[in-house]
Amino acid sequence: MPVTLQRVDQATWESDAQARTDLLRIYADAPIERLPQEPEAFIREHLAATRFFCCAHFNDRLLGAVAVHTDADAWWLSHLCVRKTTRRRGVGSRLLTLTGEAAHHEGCRLRMVSSQLSMADHMLLKRLGYRLTQTGDYFELDLPPKGAGQ
Repeated sequence: MPVTLQRVDQATWESDAQARTDLLRIYADAPIERLPQEPEAFIREHLAATRFFCCAHFNDRLLGAVAVHTDADAWWLSHLCVRKTTRRRGVGSRLLTLTGEAAHHEGCRLRMVSSQLSMADHMLLKRLGYRLTQTGDYFELDLPPKGAGQ
């Protein structure tokens, strides 16, 4: 499945009706423990804080998303969700890989707060190379230095 990365920020949300529809559908499919509020309210609050979503894009549709907020050296990820109809097909793994590449391009690491994650999420992150920090507060993916392996 040739999934690509699409970034959805406030401008995209306002101008792209299909991205809006798809993002709403992604989070409407989220388990209640993953998204305890109404999807549109969550998306609008996240975007209003000058944050963005990294989304898995395939065949003119968004299939999965992860909420991103940034600080000086890291992209903090939360609320990873894939459409129910495309789960268990590698979309979430591919989305996290592409998001890692985008963060690396900007010189940042990826982090996810561990208390927000299910055991399946813990296993996925470990499989993708994330490590739980010594304090156990979050998972982190150290990206190779720019230029390494190129």
